[in-house]
Amino acid sequence: MLKIGLWLIGSKIIYRAVNGMMIFFKERLALLSVPKTGTTAFQAALRGRADLVISDPPELKHAPLYRYNRWIRPMFEKVCGAELEVAAVMREPVSWLGSWYRYRQRPALDGQPNSTKGVSFEDFLHAYCRGKTPAFANVGSQAKFLEAQPNGCKVSQLFRYEDQESLKVFLENRLDTEIRLERKNVSPQAPMPLSPEAEAHLRRKRTAEFELYKSIPAR
Repeated sequence: MLKIGLWLIGSKIIYRAVNGMMIFFKERLALLSVPKTGTTAFQAALRGRADLVISDPPELKHAPLYRYNRWIRPMFEKVCGAELEVAAVMREPVSWLGSWYRYRQRPALDGQPNSTKGVSFEDFLHAYCRGKTPAFANVGSQAKFLEAQPNGCKVSQLFRYEDQESLKVFLENRLDTEIRLERKNVSPQAPMPLSPEAEAHLRRKRTAEFELYKSIPAR
């Protein structure tokens, strides 16, 4: 049986930690938590403003759109008769993978199958492009995370990680609140040399990632 701890604060239910998928019911808005896209700072700033913060287990904290569509959306639709608009952030694919690469170099993972210690960034990218991805490069896909569903459920408000000001303005206007951001959950620095050939290979093998990022409209 899955047990999820929660706090009841006033009329709001907040699950354990401060970061994760956020629901703003009055504003009919769901903010997905795409890993490595800088949303932790927004989540920390808005934790007291959200009506629901799902921060554990990771499968729900970082629930992709297909999981939101299957479990979270029906809850509001069937119980409240409400359809929420979905917002999310996507990071430039090479930068996103670089963040994962640096994150998995931390000492806590030394000796573990998912550690990138001793692996070059190019080798990490080549491993990510394999049909059977090794543990250290198994970091998922932003395109799959954000993929629109057959029933019409989709991310209608998609922002670039590199344009956090647009996300900030959108959330401030939608939630009628001022947001003050602090740097949170920053990956350690590490050299990441990348040859044009390796980047071209990544773009060829993971075309969907780059096409989706390119499709995000300028704001």
